[in-house]
Amino acid sequence: MPPVQDMTPPLDPGLLDALQHQVAVFARRAEQTRLGGVGQVRNSMDRAAYLLLNRLDLEGPMGVKALASGMGIDSSTVTRQVAPLVDTGLVKRTSHPEDGRAVVLQLSPRGQSRLEEVRSSRRELMAQVTDGWTDDERESFCSLLTRFNSALSARQSATQEPAAPTS
Repeated sequence: MPPVQDMTPPLDPGLLDALQHQVAVFARRAEQTRLGGVGQVRNSMDRAAYLLLNRLDLEGPMGVKALASGMGIDSSTVTRQVAPLVDTGLVKRTSHPEDGRAVVLQLSPRGQSRLEEVRSSRRELMAQVTDGWTDDERESFCSLLTRFNSALSARQSATQEPAAPTS
């Protein structure tokens, strides 16, 4: 039986160089603008706060461990990032409904309102930056960026797995 040939085309080093360069430029531009939005809300919420509030909004109240796990960061980082959100009234700490000793983080009404302000501003920024793009181009870009982020996340998770014991 003849060997099975790999039909995957070879990777183009020039294309990979161009890709890594564009990702680096994107990261720099995103950090410079913080992709914060437009108007008075521009740059008014840091990335960590936005991601935490967004996750609580989309997934509902949860404990620090669940929040950290879902975001791919450790619990101590979430605790540190949530503290100012609690202090400013954007997040509430409440008792777990089934285990009163456990703490659950929940988006407050003020946090919900603030998050919607920021989302609206960021929506407007995305509309301006992609002005002239078709809906298909926006969907394609979003799909590819989601796929890219998922691959990075999976890679990060794989490198954080504990090593298997050797015998």
